[in-house]
Amino acid sequence: MPRLALRVVAAVLGTLALVAGCGGGDDGADAGSAKGRRPSGAHVTIRVPADAPTISDAVSLAHPGDVVLVAPGVYHESVRIDTARVTLRGESRERVVIDGRLRQPNGVLVSAPGVAVENLTVRNNTQNGVLVTGSAAAAAGLPGQSGGYDTGDEPVTFLKSFLVSYVTATRNGLYGIYAFSAQNGVIEHSYTSGGADSGIYVGQCKPCHIVVRDNVAELNAVGYEGTNAGGDMYVVGNRLVGNRVGLTTNSDHQEKLLPQRGAVIAGNLIAANQQEATPEQADGGWGTGIGIDGGSDNRFVRNRVAGNSNAGLVITASADLPPNGNQIVDNTFTGNGVDVGWTFPTATRGRGNCLRGNALRTTVPARLAATASCPLPAGSSSPAGTWTMPAAPGGIPFTEVAAPGPQPEFPGARTKGATAVPAVPSMPDEAGIPLPSASLLVANARVQGAGSKTS
Repeated sequence: MPRLALRVVAAVLGTLALVAGCGGGDDGADAGSAKGRRPSGAHVTIRVPADAPTISDAVSLAHPGDVVLVAPGVYHESVRIDTARVTLRGESRERVVIDGRLRQPNGVLVSAPGVAVENLTVRNNTQNGVLVTGSAAAAAGLPGQSGGYDTGDEPVTFLKSFLVSYVTATRNGLYGIYAFSAQNGVIEHSYTSGGADSGIYVGQCKPCHIVVRDNVAELNAVGYEGTNAGGDMYVVGNRLVGNRVGLTTNSDHQEKLLPQRGAVIAGNLIAANQQEATPEQADGGWGTGIGIDGGSDNRFVRNRVAGNSNAGLVITASADLPPNGNQIVDNTFTGNGVDVGWTFPTATRGRGNCLRGNALRTTVPARLAATASCPLPAGSSSPAGTWTMPAAPGGIPFTEVAAPGPQPEFPGARTKGATAVPAVPSMPDEAGIPLPSASLLVANARVQGAGSKTS
């Protein structure tokens, strides 16, 4: 959650004092003095290092419709893409590495529409692995040590259309993959770990027209977080296993476009989110599969929520922002401390939250499946209860999180041309999203099952 950033920044700065630079290469390229040459033609492939010595040099040479194709190597730079419709692609997802060495805020910063980032690894950045944003303040990084989301009086400006696909983002000081003040995008087939705030984050978009699908997020403080993000906002078919908290959807005054409302969370495996070998979650979250904190009118459909030691799903209020009208439908809950719990520790309470067709063992308050069955009469107040929540153990620095294993490659990475990023992506058909198996995407994960051990 955004409130995490202040502690995270302090931890990053402490880490920086202890870390010595390693390896060679540039600390970043000046976009105004690009080296190398662009092959002649309308839409070309610029190869790194054959045509340009660094990724940043190649991007500076690129025209709309070009591909920047990166050969295996470790690149010590921060890459900013401000030319529309450029495809940045690694020849090898595992062996093309953009490494910030804890000196750079972002591995890849996308500030132009229609950009695709594909088939590479970003690691060791003080803020984000990949940042996609239409906000100049967020792109500038850490204004007031806010992590890029508290943008003051800046008007909301959206980046229109993006794709992040087959990317590995690990050991980053805030977010692995971060879409903020952006619309019309897809985050897919990616892997995030070691996010000291969250692995994947979508913030400040309404309507979003964003799909987050088929990703693995593990060993993060939070696997996926959506803040003030709703309206054609789909989180579908992801493996959110082995974090401290699996998924949150919440409202927060630090971002614009309050409140969060209108996301669909469907077909995800959300399990075993009490992994100790993770960055400490500054709000103290631990052992929770799904947290709804002031979010409204969201649908949670056919998720498998298992083995979360505190609770499978929690609904609560965020300061003065009530959670209203959330629907929990046809999910399977097994082995959680409490399957579904509604708790309102302040005077702010939710209304119209309901359940239907779920496999449930325990709820707080008791008998929620009967007393809060969908549909509810308009304005029905949500009951509340309390339970004993497990204490969160101390975490580890994000720089020490276990390295990911090999991940699937982008098909035809060396031979395909530019990726055409649609102006507006197709939204999933909710009715066709199945309940996932307990082994969803397990081949791509270190955390293998409902326990807390890594492979």
